[in-house]
Amino acid sequence: MADDNETREPTRRSFVKAAGVLGVAATTGLAAGSGSAAADSVGYPDAADWTREQAEQIERTDDTTAPLIDDSVEQLSEEQYVWDTWPLRNRDGSLAKVNGYQIIFSLTATDDVVPGARHNLASIRYFYSHNGHDWQQGGEVFDADAALGHHQWAGSAMYDEETGDVNVFYTAVSAAPEYRQRLAVGTGASLETSGNSVEITGGFDHGIIAEADGELYQTLEQSRDQGIIYAFRDPWFFEDPETGDVYALFEGNTPIENPSEYTDWNGNVGIAKATGDGLDEWELQEPLVEAITVNQQLERPHIVVNDGSYYLFTISHKFTFAPGLTGPDGLYGFIADSLDGDYEPLNEGGLVVSNPESAPFQTYSWLALPMGDDLAVTSFYNFRETDSLQDVGGLPADEQKRLFGGTLAPSLQVRIDGTETEIVREMKDGYFSPAIGAQQRGNGRSKQH
Repeated sequence: MADDNETREPTRRSFVKAAGVLGVAATTGLAAGSGSAAADSVGYPDAADWTREQAEQIERTDDTTAPLIDDSVEQLSEEQYVWDTWPLRNRDGSLAKVNGYQIIFSLTATDDVVPGARHNLASIRYFYSHNGHDWQQGGEVFDADAALGHHQWAGSAMYDEETGDVNVFYTAVSAAPEYRQRLAVGTGASLETSGNSVEITGGFDHGIIAEADGELYQTLEQSRDQGIIYAFRDPWFFEDPETGDVYALFEGNTPIENPSEYTDWNGNVGIAKATGDGLDEWELQEPLVEAITVNQQLERPHIVVNDGSYYLFTISHKFTFAPGLTGPDGLYGFIADSLDGDYEPLNEGGLVVSNPESAPFQTYSWLALPMGDDLAVTSFYNFRETDSLQDVGGLPADEQKRLFGGTLAPSLQVRIDGTETEIVREMKDGYFSPAIGAQQRGNGRSKQH
């Protein structure tokens, strides 16, 4: 019998890692269309999952542009900046409601520093609500001495209905300026509810579930010459309804053995699979989507399964697109017929939600959640009254603070129809819909531009 290495067909991984040898003109469509000629030369049909040719179709339209936010947004916390936020979900991905309460988790930092300094001070706090909108602050989720990392960045949370356990996935981050990132989980805590409060009790057992391996996912050391943004973060719990297998999606970068022009833009949507009965044994798998030569950062990836289709969403910035491409800060999406299927960009280029052109940084960190046959898309209120984040950093501290929203933005209802999406209305700020069906519609403001 022949050795496996002799008979195995070339994979996307073997092609991508050799991309630098073939040259960007052959792989990205800059001079040779979609790159099919280069891919065919190694026997694999696609050079990357999100190609330059596809990204060239990105277009901000009325269907993908959020309304301009007015001044009525309420602060979630009077003393804390609040940004990346996620709900407590059941194993099947639906929003959990425990004894009548919903719980959300947010990255927070005290607002006595300029907004840009918050990332090195981030800690996870939780909030609770009876109606998915009027949130009460519950305090820090983790004991600072027990949580892993100098501070914690975004993740996800799963409520196990059988055991009553709360499991919080997060990014364990080292201190600035290194920002080394590992995927972590805190397991085994419980919720105690009363008529007017929710408490997380019992403590968490913390463990690392994945680290960049240098083969499938770029390490911090491998990224040092790029000068962009290194990523191995944002674990998102997902149980595949087709198989029952448990995964964590995350943001990563693909190592390139022979870098060439534009291969520094190497973002991917990574995935790890739970291999045991619990949440303590995981195995890295090949990325679901790669954006090599397209975009360097595919943040907070997550999946919504709708009518048998797998909708994969991620967020990205304008400045992380490769030269020659442009896309706004926005929510981007892809569709496939299975978890490991061939993902096709939604709306041709991938853009699902963007800020209005007059306020390009008003919100960020969008999260798409199931709401009947539609999506409820949440985000945080980012910077108002500016079209340059670099300019904001040069302003006096008080002015930087004034421009930063630091709270939850109005949620959006987004309709999905196959490969097409449409923003149909703006809802209340910080609205996380737990319900399914039409009874949740008709609340909030209509979309206006």
